[in-house]
Amino acid sequence: MVRTVGVEEELLLVDTQSGEPRALSTAVLAVAERRSEGDSAFEPELHHQQLEFATEPCSEMRELAGEIRRWRAEAAESATRTGTAVVALATSPLPVSPSIAEGERHSWLADRFGRTTQEQLTCGCHVHVSVASDEEGVGVLDRVRTWLPVLLALSANSPFWQGRDTKYSSYRSRVWGRWPSAGPVELFGSAEYYHQQVRALIDTGVLRDEGMIYFDARLSHRYPTVEIRVADVCLDPADTVLLATLVRGLVETAAREWRAGDPPDPAGVGVLRMAAWQAGRSGLEGQLLHPRTMRPEPAADVVRALLAHVRNALEDSHDFASAEKALMHVLERGTGAQTQRELLARTGSLRDAVAECVSRTRG
Repeated sequence: MVRTVGVEEELLLVDTQSGEPRALSTAVLAVAERRSEGDSAFEPELHHQQLEFATEPCSEMRELAGEIRRWRAEAAESATRTGTAVVALATSPLPVSPSIAEGERHSWLADRFGRTTQEQLTCGCHVHVSVASDEEGVGVLDRVRTWLPVLLALSANSPFWQGRDTKYSSYRSRVWGRWPSAGPVELFGSAEYYHQQVRALIDTGVLRDEGMIYFDARLSHRYPTVEIRVADVCLDPADTVLLATLVRGLVETAAREWRAGDPPDPAGVGVLRMAAWQAGRSGLEGQLLHPRTMRPEPAADVVRALLAHVRNALEDSHDFASAEKALMHVLERGTGAQTQRELLARTGSLRDAVAECVSRTRG
């Protein structure tokens, strides 16, 4: 049976004229609720300048693509009625003073983590893929670790921070890494050990609850899924579909390896952090660390290695041809980070670059 896949995307709310983030998520969510007559996919996020939607679980990528476009369009329509626009950028290119949303949980985060919470106005993309059990899920987590930085590089869409070029392709990943539980993790080996380690982290008192287990990939605490959390939100919705396709292929490939008794790559957390840093720094420009060797190779070669790694799974789900075509398109066109820099170079204005990204968000 084909595994289901669902996507959570975070979007920025920006002023239609200036392109600066606007703290109007409460108003936009209220409009969306009225428009959907209670059947809304939107949720508030940590800051008033952003909102999130979640698709339904889908078996077919064509169905998922329709869900993503539908909810991006709905977000845009709802935002328009409040005088704002939505844009799929992982950080704001223009300066912003983030406004933390109301609620006891958000207040606790602000008090506990201070400036880290205040500055977490970042937008990611989380991909959920169904698994049969926690044991299978942990088998998957152990076997996808080395490939996750490649997904980060493909999705890189956050080169600017507070009005300046950071020299990173995914600066979101650097900001997100300030959370104490964020990033790559060790091998777990079993569901029992995974849950022991999660409980040990919570028992330190540093984290509030299981919802703060911000690993790059984790067992979802709400759904029977593996949740891959490493990616920036993608500017082009077609890139989100590609990301979800590759993630499902990775999960299925890893599950097959687990069932066959193939051991996971023993790469240490320190090396995985180097791979993640390199992916966030360069995106698809320059080099990435190859997941099999952890040595630098041209990014295009590493991305093709990912496609080859998941080929059998994608062929079985009839997704290989479309994924290959979409991947080659990204390599030719570039990531969202490259697009943002090209727009700035062409227009000379971050405001104009944001305006163009607003129109590209719908696809």
